[in-house]
Amino acid sequence: MRRPLRWLWELVSKNLAWKLLSLAMAVMLWMLVASEPELSTFSSVQLEYKNLPEDLEISSEPVPTVSLELRGSSGVLSGLSESGARPSVILDMSNVFPSERTFTIDSSSVKLPRGVRLVRAQPSQVRFSFERRLSRQVPVVVRFNGDGADGYVIAGKQVEPSMLTVLGPASHVARINAANTDPVDVSGVVGTSQFRSNAYVNDPYVRFLSSPRVTVTVTMRKR
Repeated sequence: MRRPLRWLWELVSKNLAWKLLSLAMAVMLWMLVASEPELSTFSSVQLEYKNLPEDLEISSEPVPTVSLELRGSSGVLSGLSESGARPSVILDMSNVFPSERTFTIDSSSVKLPRGVRLVRAQPSQVRFSFERRLSRQVPVVVRFNGDGADGYVIAGKQVEPSMLTVLGPASHVARINAANTDPVDVSGVVGTSQFRSNAYVNDPYVRFLSSPRVTVTVTMRKR
């Protein structure tokens, strides 16, 4: 029995001074933290989400920010911005389907630095609408600005590409009949000229599959 006890004593007594110093520092640090007053604060964070199925789109107005009421020691709360360990709200959308879905913002969806706890979120729930993703081709409609000089008028026009693919939530894409170009100024055109223009659609939920940049060829003739 003596040999194990001797081995244990040697293990404990090895670098004993450093061990006692480390213990004393740990106790002092704990006392400092424990003596700090507990405070509350509000933090405004942007909503984040993960695992949204590839064939679904969010078709409702997004909630820009959520206000979190947080509680913790004064030292921890004051160090939030300095340390860069900002709180975040991450919603898991792996089980959603085409419908409406309400998410509760609680400790399971809020990521907090160590020593900080969530009191409440405002709003405490957020609601999203989900739709199937739809893509389809729509014609490009050229818009013109200005009148031809010296009696010239538009004799012909061509746009390349003439069709663009748009995609987004199904109900929004279904309402898009065409993509319009920015106005093309023909006031100084005589003969044939080419212009580069951007196409756009009047729905923020609908986007282009590829670049909306198009080439417009205009031919003018004397009236």
